[in-house]
Amino acid sequence: MFADKYLQKQNRETLIGVIPRNDVGIIVVIPCFRETEILKTLESINYCNLPSQKVEVIVLINHSELVPEEIKVFNLKTKIELENWTSTIDNTKLQFFITGPIELQKKWAGAGLARKSGMDEAVRRFNLLKKPTGIIVSLDADTLVAKNYLVEIENHFKKNQKNVGATISFEHQKNGLNKKQLQGIQLYEKYLDYYKNALDFTGYPHSMFTIGSAFAVTADAYVKRGGMNRRQAGEDFYFLQNLVQQGVIGEISTTKVYPSARLSDRVPFGTGPILQKWMNGKEDLTETYNLQAFIDLKELFDVKERFFKTDETEFNKIIADLPKTVRHFLTHDNFWSELDDLNKNCSTLKTFKNRFFQKFNAFKILKYLNFVHEHFYEKANLTVQIEKLKINMR
Repeated sequence: MFADKYLQKQNRETLIGVIPRNDVGIIVVIPCFRETEILKTLESINYCNLPSQKVEVIVLINHSELVPEEIKVFNLKTKIELENWTSTIDNTKLQFFITGPIELQKKWAGAGLARKSGMDEAVRRFNLLKKPTGIIVSLDADTLVAKNYLVEIENHFKKNQKNVGATISFEHQKNGLNKKQLQGIQLYEKYLDYYKNALDFTGYPHSMFTIGSAFAVTADAYVKRGGMNRRQAGEDFYFLQNLVQQGVIGEISTTKVYPSARLSDRVPFGTGPILQKWMNGKEDLTETYNLQAFIDLKELFDVKERFFKTDETEFNKIIADLPKTVRHFLTHDNFWSELDDLNKNCSTLKTFKNRFFQKFNAFKILKYLNFVHEHFYEKANLTVQIEKLKINMR
């Protein structure tokens, strides 16, 4: 079966003893750690219009082996509450599984390992069905979904059978927020739009929103990618940016998920910590990366074909004509060595162009942006940069 080797390597115990039904085509995975609003999430899924395939929802209640006893008790109460609720659900096309609480090793405990554990279980179930095209959906325990959520996910993968995954449109919940918190999440959403659009402007082909509660992946692509990583934060970003090497990641814009805009200090970065810093006056969300940094980067991407089969001397001649920001970064980052390696493994220009962004990927773009804002540019007003980007994209 398609995932046998992967599952053997993971060596994980089975979380769900019930054999999956033959026509299960979508499995939604929800990690749950000390969550007070998880029932609202499940209720929103239960209200969804149902697709032609059957749907399973796996809730993975989890905590670190080192958490205080009160958290373990809280998670156990959550399990009992959710099991009582699921016992009242009588739906032949939608089935909920409440698993855990499981204890995660202290070294890796966090969002990444919890999400990985749940998604690996989804792979195991699709493997039993011999269904590599099964859709694994990542959702969070504080997130609501639109009524057409499941139907539109199914429709997307039916229409785009070569897609290895898809991101899903999102909008943070805003009801009940005080004025400053509302302003913060609105600015953060504007920043996310700006960043994605700026990457599009540069010619980077894999710009996308990387939100843990807003993506789906085929079981086969998940396995070929090597599964979810165990990072304690940003696991969604790293997973999706690596998944693009497997194929096209589409964008589902016909439905939405609604993540919470709550404050959080559970993880070092992401929406919750950024909002927390904004509220504490330690993060200025009115400022962002200077558009000029993206304009400079576009000049590099526009001439990428010239680097095909170049030697180091020619490489230096080419970058001499690029903006000093890019030139200094490429030298500082020793990009020539990566380019040389790329050329050794590309026999045609077409292959080279396709693989160029495996080297100059989303991680390197972030590294570049941080480098140039440390040495050349200051961050600038978000609203002004958005307007400048609109002008440049005309």
